[in-house]
Amino acid sequence: MLRKAKQWDLPILLIIFLFMVLSTLVIYSATFDTNYQGLHKNNLITYLVLFVPMLGLSLLDYRVIIRHLSYILYGIGILLLLIVMFKGMDINGSQRWLDLGAMAFQPSEIMKLFVILALANWLKARDGHPLRFFRDLLPLCALVGVPFLIVLKQPDLGTSVVFISILIGMLWIGNIRMKHICMGILLMIAIGAGITALYFYNMEWFSKIVKPHQLDRIQTFLDPTADANNSWHVTNSIHAIAVGQLKGEGFLQGAMVQGGFIPYDYADSIFVVIGEEFGFIGASVLLLLYFVLIYRMIYLSNRTADLEGRYMIVGIISMFTLQIFENVAMHTGLMPLTGIALPFVSYGGSSLLTNMLAIGLVLSVKLHRN
Repeated sequence: MLRKAKQWDLPILLIIFLFMVLSTLVIYSATFDTNYQGLHKNNLITYLVLFVPMLGLSLLDYRVIIRHLSYILYGIGILLLLIVMFKGMDINGSQRWLDLGAMAFQPSEIMKLFVILALANWLKARDGHPLRFFRDLLPLCALVGVPFLIVLKQPDLGTSVVFISILIGMLWIGNIRMKHICMGILLMIAIGAGITALYFYNMEWFSKIVKPHQLDRIQTFLDPTADANNSWHVTNSIHAIAVGQLKGEGFLQGAMVQGGFIPYDYADSIFVVIGEEFGFIGASVLLLLYFVLIYRMIYLSNRTADLEGRYMIVGIISMFTLQIFENVAMHTGLMPLTGIALPFVSYGGSSLLTNMLAIGLVLSVKLHRN
């Protein structure tokens, strides 16, 4: 056990430690002199506590988890999502959480990791051979489609899109045939064209596909000046990031953040705090940390002999990459606003738990790759 612990990947551990420090400081600034003051202490305690299961999971052989527990965990995840559907907590019009008394747990977060494990198990059975359409692609799409649809119904468009990102990344590394890639691209183009046509020519049918608040966000994204009330969040976020300029306004000095003009600035909108108070340099440092983390995971994937280890790491990379891009893009006007956390930085126990366990699995690949 001690011999394995000496092989922990120090660059990844250092990056996670830096995320802990950065997240705690930024949450402190976001909640300073507000009703949420003190969340930075909870964040720090949660981080320190979750280091234990993260490092403990790294000592377990990831192959045992994938081969013997992945489908069981997937089933448990689906069951939790169904419980949320009928008995979940409703917060701001979304039913995503289970009330555990002292805390609220969001099963859709951990479900992303369960999906990655299940896909890795299935793909490993092909042993690197090209994926078959009926015997592989369709079942894999169904495996992801079930949680995707349940989470989309909550409604949680941001998290549901992450499932699609995971599927695409793992199918790509799982040796999907080129003709199937072309079919998938054509299908996505057709779906996109159909939805776009409905939006412009039949709003009645389009409104049946998306929720009212999602429709407002799409319209705000296409024309921010159309409705000042719905575009208030995005407009303020862009303005705050622009005000930060190169060096930022300074710690605890962001006028928009400290003035309460950025909703959920300690959670989903935490990138705005970094942009306003630490400027372009601070945002660049954050993105550089993400880049180094993802690069390191790619490096470990390439040095791993077992296919399931590679598949799992690529799934985790796909999960992180989409969440990072989506969170930053929606606060800079590049994508519609949706609820999604910035990995390792936003406040949220369920999100942080999933991310730390994901890193534990990556570390396990490093320890057991031989």
